Amino acid sequence: MNNEIKKRLPLQCPACDAPLKVGRMFCGQCDTEVCGTFELSVLAKLTDKEQRFVIDFIKSSGSLKDMAKSMGVSYPTVRNILDELIDKLIKIE
Repeated sequence: MNNEIKKRLPLQCPACDAPLKVGRMFCGQCDTEVCGTFELSVLAKLTDKEQRFVIDFIKSSGSLKDMAKSMGVSYPTVRNILDELIDKLIKIE
């Protein structure tokens, strides 16, 4: 059994709440390290819950009806979630 806890990449500075940028990455296989300033992808800037919604949306072939059924909520609720996510993506893109 894997007891390793997955750590989520922090998106905001804990001191001033400004957006963070990635500064260092490394390969777990060969220990190669890459340093610099890297922007996060738009999807990486979403919360875990928002990312899960996007994944489920794609898996359902974009069917809001199927999404509503699997989430146990109404179609208008799913539509509102999607609209809020679209607005957020437009702002951070």
